[in-house]
Amino acid sequence: MHYSRLFDCLEHQLAHFPKEDMLVAKEQGVWKKYSTQDVAEIVNRFSAGLLQLGVSGNDFTPEGSDKIAIISNNRPEWVFTDLAVQQIGAILVPVYPTTNPLELQFILHDATVKYIFVANEELLLKVNSILEKVPSIKTVFTFDAIEGATHWSTVTGLADETLLKQVNEIKKSVPDEQLATIIYTSGTTGTPKGVMLTHKNICSNVKFSKESFPFNDAPESKVLSFLPLNHIFEKTCTYIYLFSGISIYYAENLETIGDNLKEVKPDGFTTVPRLLEKVFEKIMAKGAELTGVKRKLFFWAVELAEKYDNRISGGLWYNIQLAIANKLIFSKWREALGGNISYIITGGAACQVKLLRIFNAAGVNVYEGYGPTENSPVISVNRQEKGGTKFGTVGPPVTGVNVKLAEDGEILVSGPCVMKGYYKRPDLTAETIVDGWLLTGDIGVWDENKFLKITDRKKELFKTSGGKYVAPQPIENKLKESPFVEQVMIVGAERKFVGALIVPSFATLAEWMREKEIPFTTNEDVVNHPKVLELYRGLVESFNTYFNHVEQVKKFELLPREWTIETGEMTPKMSLKRKVVMEKYKDAIERIYT
Repeated sequence: MHYSRLFDCLEHQLAHFPKEDMLVAKEQGVWKKYSTQDVAEIVNRFSAGLLQLGVSGNDFTPEGSDKIAIISNNRPEWVFTDLAVQQIGAILVPVYPTTNPLELQFILHDATVKYIFVANEELLLKVNSILEKVPSIKTVFTFDAIEGATHWSTVTGLADETLLKQVNEIKKSVPDEQLATIIYTSGTTGTPKGVMLTHKNICSNVKFSKESFPFNDAPESKVLSFLPLNHIFEKTCTYIYLFSGISIYYAENLETIGDNLKEVKPDGFTTVPRLLEKVFEKIMAKGAELTGVKRKLFFWAVELAEKYDNRISGGLWYNIQLAIANKLIFSKWREALGGNISYIITGGAACQVKLLRIFNAAGVNVYEGYGPTENSPVISVNRQEKGGTKFGTVGPPVTGVNVKLAEDGEILVSGPCVMKGYYKRPDLTAETIVDGWLLTGDIGVWDENKFLKITDRKKELFKTSGGKYVAPQPIENKLKESPFVEQVMIVGAERKFVGALIVPSFATLAEWMREKEIPFTTNEDVVNHPKVLELYRGLVESFNTYFNHVEQVKKFELLPREWTIETGEMTPKMSLKRKVVMEKYKDAIERIYT
């Protein structure tokens, strides 16, 4: 495949598989399709309008090229903006809709953003609240029609034949080393860092991932998109789809995913483990509502699926039972996902092995992958080919990416996908890229000399006061296998023993309390109820048998509220902000150690 810039996907698709439904989204309750031809025309007019507004790539340097920001939910206009900005050599700065005003102000000011495109009135108000502190911004455009606001269509309306010819000329001159985007990663600590990714970075990752997974050209195929496009995982996957001729349908929002899956009947989608956990919790809650034989069958099937191993046959009797479970129980799960799912790719955090076993046993193929924003992002992924997947690992490295482990186990990666650096932060860049190798900050091991397994984050390893190192992630992931545990964070740095903050799964707990004839009042009362505490003590003790003495949880605190993006404990890509949790729940932590 001969493409080197992301916007080449338009010509590639027009030449190889022009589609009626390149991008599709609901508008006023009806699915609206944009054909490849429609998208190409809109994007060209959009680029021409931006030229009229004085936007350009100037000298094609990070400093010289104009920056355009976008803060929006997933919708066709997001991709129109991305492509239109790229075609004239400017740089897109995507911002999560959940970003708080202070962080938003920092990003827009740091990137010296010239124009910004926002989805709706709520985001317009957020941007307007900090606008006077970001003097570089000339105009805010909206995707929704809002009274008194400037609609994005005014930009496409500025296009004329002369400008369209200019766009065509500029397109030819944009080098693959030009920045396609600056993605600010909030991370779990500190000030956002602007990751500079070139067309070459992302295009090479698209090619390597497409070849490795593999994604074959599939013009009849479609996916549902709902992970934020600000996330490099979803953005890179978007270009994999576009270069493969796969149609992209956008979910209305996170609450409507279930309905949208049934309507669209996609072949696949990308997700993060937290959303998979939510799907599983809903399935289990429905199972708990069943009675009699149906209930027994449901839990028998789940128990059977927990033992599933894709690499070792369970034997004839097990396979017969699994076939029965598939027909009676799991077929309904697949129908709820639209009935056509052949792959789900998960990344961004560790996925519970138990979930991988259950979903794969149920004929819902979940493939775990791994990679940071700084590598555009994919480093490794489990494969669709026979023998290419091993649960509990993030798969073999993709073709074209070099991976090695440092002496302390840190995963290092080199190759064309590694970022250009952090915007305006040569100091941080020098710390993160050493002799051409990207230091990921993740600790890993090789499994069977082929599969990469992440064991922890380097910065999250902590030492007890007894001088013993503890890796919190494996303990947390094990505890989360319990249906009674929604979220958990292991603590114990410089303390005598390991403790845990646990957010119970209140739906599961309420069902248990009903069975035990214990009244469920409020979350606050429930987490202090003696019988509930006794239940969780037993649960923690049962899981402690999986760990060395020093890693075992000696005491815990139950918390009454889930950690969310909105309340500040989770990043937009649903990673735990440990420092925020430590600060917010310092009283609970002190109770563990008094």
